Amino acid sequence: MAETVYFAGANGDMVEGYFARPLGEGPYGSVVVIHHMPGYDAATKEITRKFAANGYLALMPNLYYREAPDAEPDDAAAAARAQGGVPDERLVGDVDGATKFLRSQANSNHKVGIIGYCSGGRQAFLAACSLQLDAAVDCYGAFVVSDPPEGAPLKVKALMGIARNLSAPLLGLFGREDSYPSPDEVKVLDDELTKLGKEHEFHIYEGAGHAFFAPNRPSYRVEAANDGWEKIWAFYGKHLG
Repeated sequence: MAETVYFAGANGDMVEGYFARPLGEGPYGSVVVIHHMPGYDAATKEITRKFAANGYLALMPNLYYREAPDAEPDDAAAAARAQGGVPDERLVGDVDGATKFLRSQANSNHKVGIIGYCSGGRQAFLAACSLQLDAAVDCYGAFVVSDPPEGAPLKVKALMGIARNLSAPLLGLFGREDSYPSPDEVKVLDDELTKLGKEHEFHIYEGAGHAFFAPNRPSYRVEAANDGWEKIWAFYGKHLG
């Protein structure tokens, strides 16, 4: 089943979310799905349903709900970009609320992971360094190692200073042809997490750039995406099962 729900996010604000789950008794692991910069759209709702079809409770918060509660995804994303993106503190509060919602479900096993794409990859890393989670997946999240370039729509800062607080095993999936993050930045993060003794595994796909998971975009790379999904299922099966 998939439906729109509302849950208490940062500052107690009621936030819209897309909740998909199996109908069995479970218990099931849970996943918070962080949408990409284009927003709370049909493509990411499909990803959320994919998790439910594979035996997980899955909740995608509408991170732009406050900026444009009744707008189409493109318009809501434009409104959020005009304000420099979602503030980090608010993102953490919304994910915290999402995890509490998921853990409160009768068929939850109380283990919660997170996954994010594009800007959501950075936000998944941020949440895993700020909250107690059981697994985290970063799909080509930019601006973890370095700040955005001048003039970029996102007004955020790098997250290397909080990497020591990573609370969960991390799976990172990246493209060799990507610039944000570049393979060099991925290596910097890999080296830092290794130095800190944080459990993680990174994979860089040859011939793939940014957004290689997106089947509705020219950037889609079927082999990389299929292998990435297999790694996600194995990773979550290990840590959320």
